Amino acid sequence: NICDGCLQGKIKKQIDWKSREEQLLKLLDKYRRTDGEYDCLVPGSGGKDSVYASHLLKYKYGMNPLTVTWPPIMYTDYGYNNYKNWLDIGGFDNITYKPSGEVMRKLTKIAIETLLHPFQTFILGQKNLAPKIATKYGIDLVFYGENEAEYGNPIADNNQSLRDKSFFSASNLRNIRLAGKSLEELKEKFDLNLNDLKIFLPLLGSEYSEKLQIHYLGYYLNWIPQEAYYYSVENTNFKARPHRTQGTYSKYNSIDDKIDDLHYYTRFIKFGIGRATDDASQEIRNNHITRDEGMALVKRFDGELPDRYLSEVLNYLEIGEDYFHSRCNDFRSPHLWKEVDGKWYLRHTVNKDGVDD
Repeated sequence: NICDGCLQGKIKKQIDWKSREEQLLKLLDKYRRTDGEYDCLVPGSGGKDSVYASHLLKYKYGMNPLTVTWPPIMYTDYGYNNYKNWLDIGGFDNITYKPSGEVMRKLTKIAIETLLHPFQTFILGQKNLAPKIATKYGIDLVFYGENEAEYGNPIADNNQSLRDKSFFSASNLRNIRLAGKSLEELKEKFDLNLNDLKIFLPLLGSEYSEKLQIHYLGYYLNWIPQEAYYYSVENTNFKARPHRTQGTYSKYNSIDDKIDDLHYYTRFIKFGIGRATDDASQEIRNNHITRDEGMALVKRFDGELPDRYLSEVLNYLEIGEDYFHSRCNDFRSPHLWKEVDGKWYLRHTVNKDGVDD
């Protein structure tokens, strides 16, 4: 009954990080170029993690990274400024790929209606962009930041530095789904064609360069979110939100997209795990707060409706607010939620104050 995020936290404390860094240096020396060409690629938005990864690779380890950005659906002002500072103050070349706004809007709306997942197609496009750009530019080494095993993804994902190419490629397009729909359904019912959708899709196996290697920098370096934040502030003038992020107590995680807050809220609806649970869990694992403090923060902030940008986001997506809340209720799993006097409550909570606790 211990999640993989906590198991990974224990493993990290036993890792010989000096040895891991030596492995990193050998890898970098293998790909390092002296002819002025890019020798690695770092995808990112200019948030604390992409700043930390790209800046370390360039200024500590002497690499020449190309940065690549799949931009937010709806930029926040402070998120856009952080993106500009990353490139201007940090001194990075960058390719930003802006998909069609209408296609992105339409797919986001479909994903909310079908999966209650505002970020599903955004995440797929973001994930699949880096291998495509690396392939086009003949760059054989890609670095992501930390592995999602840090936050509870299967621990097996973080047992090796190299991400298998099957994660970024497909044998064919027949079984691929976007926004919970098959490609054929998107074409027939939503007036979308392959030209609209191709950028969101993985490379086909035959298109994927056999030389391409995709690594997590967090495998080689002891990745701590707060340290990445402080490093970004010092080196690129990264700014946290001017206000607390709704749904949690922090100000500096995932702040560049107005839809981000809605994504974490809909996840809370579907799984009973909110953004405060994420933040508190990693801070407990890193010994920055106690478990009792984390429980109090979860009780206060988890599941808070992110109404600061809600009307603007729903207007952009052409979704009525009443319909949105109705759709949320449709996605409340009965083993997690119970309706009492017209209001929904979790059956069980970490604080043992759910309706069935």
